[in-house]
Amino acid sequence: MSAVFARFGHTWGQNLGQHIHVHCIVTDGGLSPDQDRWLTPARKGFLFPTRALSKVFRGKYLDFLARARNKAELGSLRDDHAFGRLTAALRSRDWVVYTKAPFRDTGQVLGYLGRYTHKTAITNHRLVDFDGGHVRFRWRDYADDNKVKVMRLEADEFIRRFLLHVLPRGFTRLRH
Repeated sequence: MSAVFARFGHTWGQNLGQHIHVHCIVTDGGLSPDQDRWLTPARKGFLFPTRALSKVFRGKYLDFLARARNKAELGSLRDDHAFGRLTAALRSRDWVVYTKAPFRDTGQVLGYLGRYTHKTAITNHRLVDFDGGHVRFRWRDYADDNKVKVMRLEADEFIRRFLLHVLPRGFTRLRH
């Protein structure tokens, strides 16, 4: 049995666009069935094959989505046509699972979690200026060699993007 720590991920990129994803920390092994000793994988590398994990995660997510809809937990997707369009779009794309080597120790785990649990969509130091109609802010363009750029948005668009990251009533997030 492996322990899995999941956090349904931050929903924004540096430019405040939607980027919904999940971060998971999975132990590299687990307790034996008698819970008397720690077992680690027999093979080198990752606990799961990354490509297979992508497909399994997509399937599990879509199954969960269908079950939630059947329980009437997805009010906006009660319409068969809308739900069919959404699930077809989700099935048509490859889902990306990115894996990396295990953490060396608990200090690294805590450092990783700390970077994600106490952040907001945008910090004050990234705000450049507001001229009454537009907001300018710094963002890191990962697709362009990590260059820091300045984006200028109309105030309404900036607020719209920021509000994409505020959860509905009843949900909880440490990073808000």
